[in-house]
Amino acid sequence: MSQSGKIPATVITGFLGAGKTTLIRNLLENSGGRRFALIINEFGDVGVDREILKECGVESCGEDDIVELANGCICCTVADDFLPTMTKLLDRDSPPDHIIIETSGLALPKPLVKAFNWPDIRTRVTVDGVVTLIDADAVNRGRFATDEVALAEQRAKDPSLDHDNPLEELFEDQLQCADLVLLTKSDLVDPAQLNTIQTDLDSRVRNGVRFVRIQHGRIDASVLLGVQAGAEDDIDARPSVHDSEPEHDHDDFDSFVFKGQEVQDGDKLAAIVGTAMEKHDILRLKGFAAVKGKAMRLVIQAVGPRVQHYYDRPWRDNEPRNTQLVVIGEKGLSSAPITSDLETAFD
Repeated sequence: MSQSGKIPATVITGFLGAGKTTLIRNLLENSGGRRFALIINEFGDVGVDREILKECGVESCGEDDIVELANGCICCTVADDFLPTMTKLLDRDSPPDHIIIETSGLALPKPLVKAFNWPDIRTRVTVDGVVTLIDADAVNRGRFATDEVALAEQRAKDPSLDHDNPLEELFEDQLQCADLVLLTKSDLVDPAQLNTIQTDLDSRVRNGVRFVRIQHGRIDASVLLGVQAGAEDDIDARPSVHDSEPEHDHDDFDSFVFKGQEVQDGDKLAAIVGTAMEKHDILRLKGFAAVKGKAMRLVIQAVGPRVQHYYDRPWRDNEPRNTQLVVIGEKGLSSAPITSDLETAFD
């Protein structure tokens, strides 16, 4: 319980592939006996993040404690999905000690925080803190940087580029709403350059926001939880570029699910994914694969030039051994050539 006697909730936001699921899994594995409930907002038809978190093996967070919202962006479906889900969690005979909400990489955090002022929610839950993850390696490579000079150069080269860059807006909104900013993958960036990145980001956040550099999603739970920000009470102090808009959509992004059977070689699939990420300018790819001769399920996680793959658990007896990968990109993403490239892993 928070000091107010309400159940604390932590909103974890960040761009595609920033490491939100890895962070949460580490938190669960070092829960210290806390009973967590998780609300996971996926982007795509395959519940990859929920499946990964289900396998963390923490008794205090069972399968029933992980709720997936897959009907669209959580900030766009607050009334239809999020509020009923919160009510069900709170009405349990044994409510959770802490609620963790993982937004999709496309979510604006402010509309979600506003939802905590809903009468049935406000009296029982408080937003302990909004935690924003920033992929330091990606920013260092200019992938999601908000450098106005660089953007001006892009516009000069491409007259069809919209004046308002949706990636820029998401980046700014997630920073402006944060109580804590985690610089992930900090081990991949030179320390001097990391200092430069943090100095730039510090000029974009509200006064008093803390920065923590982390690697592999590891951070002490006492830093991540117990912020006691009461974010729903100072929502007006968290500016958003969308404040004057009634709602927003995600028509600037496309996604599809690649489906296949067993691949010949897991390393070969990872290499093909890495090539496809660059060749087709894919923002994010994640999912599971079945590898011939392997009893365990292969997890694939890719963002930018980085591709991670590892075996997480054995396939269950009644579970179809197949491959499903969620592919996410900007508007105009063509599934046909990507599918053609991925299919070479089955040759």
